[in-house]
Amino acid sequence: MCENSVFDMSLQDSKAAYVLSNVAEVVERILTFVPTKSLLRIASVCRLWRNCARRVLRTQQQLTWVSASGFSNSEVHALCSILAEEVEKVFLLPKTVLAMVDCETFWGAYCNRQNKAKKSRNSPDTEEINLLFPKGCDIMGITTPGIVLTPSGSCSSPPQEYQEGEAGFAIMFPSMDGVHIKPFHFCKKSISPTALKEAGLVDNPELRVVLLFVYEAYKSGPFLNQILEPLAKSKALIAGGLVESVFSPARHCCSQGAYGVVGLALSGPKVQGASVLLEQDVSNSKTAEAMIRRLKAAKIPERNTLGFMFACVGRGQHYYNNQSNVEADAFRKVFPNTPLFGLFGNGEIGCDRIVKDDYTLCDSDIDGLQHEYTTVMTLVHLG
Repeated sequence: MCENSVFDMSLQDSKAAYVLSNVAEVVERILTFVPTKSLLRIASVCRLWRNCARRVLRTQQQLTWVSASGFSNSEVHALCSILAEEVEKVFLLPKTVLAMVDCETFWGAYCNRQNKAKKSRNSPDTEEINLLFPKGCDIMGITTPGIVLTPSGSCSSPPQEYQEGEAGFAIMFPSMDGVHIKPFHFCKKSISPTALKEAGLVDNPELRVVLLFVYEAYKSGPFLNQILEPLAKSKALIAGGLVESVFSPARHCCSQGAYGVVGLALSGPKVQGASVLLEQDVSNSKTAEAMIRRLKAAKIPERNTLGFMFACVGRGQHYYNNQSNVEADAFRKVFPNTPLFGLFGNGEIGCDRIVKDDYTLCDSDIDGLQHEYTTVMTLVHLG
């Protein structure tokens, strides 16, 4: 009886080995349940598994994210402390990463411009962050006074506003058909008409959405207008804000403390966008929800769509008579299955605009793109 059991087990093992070595359909189905980093390791086993892994990777075109909040016991920011572990679990190959963290805990207790050198915490090494992601992945890391995030795990999780305390997120964008995401970074030394063209910001008929973030903006003077002037004439949606600093990519062209701008240019036929401006007179939950509901007119699909909220540090809880999370809650009421991310910054960039298919609704001049004490609420669809 024992010998028969051993024989049966051996027979079953040999059948399983045959299937896993020869039947691509079965192998491919199994690999869909394997996180991407493990999938890349598995691809080196044999030619069949490598080909199956490649086909699976091509199907992974839905973005994902990692977010963190609350005090971290480690010597680095809460987001950085979990990022390595969480990246092992994702089901996509990141091509571009947009990360934002609160500046106060990232840089330490001495976050003001004069005392950045006196960090009470270790800021993560850019190279260490780069090693978490595939070679060639573009990583944009931003610090800002406040954070808006959706907790990891589900698109329908309630988004949260963090004007104080430790919080951050990293959105991972895979390579997607019909979508081209190009990061850009300019300082006063590197900006030029040629550089803008190379970044896809001018003379690009497929440009649909530009997310841009100005750092050390109080020093920048007319610098920002050099970017906004050509963008205002385009048919792209422009949205972003004035942030504290940038920790990735490394700044080789300018010195520490110099001003500049980073961002993402999103092009391609599958990219759609819409934004609304919540102006200074929007100061209660009812009017905030009514303004956000105007985004529904764009009829943007929910799948593979992100919400972005770029708000002034002067808004939030104090602006709404000590009511917390007003704008994030209003967004969730209107778009319950769309994750929301963003920042509280020192100025907002954007306007009312819809970019869909081959048309743009509502143009704006450069003066209509820069604001204070407002919120720019944005939807970006990636096919």
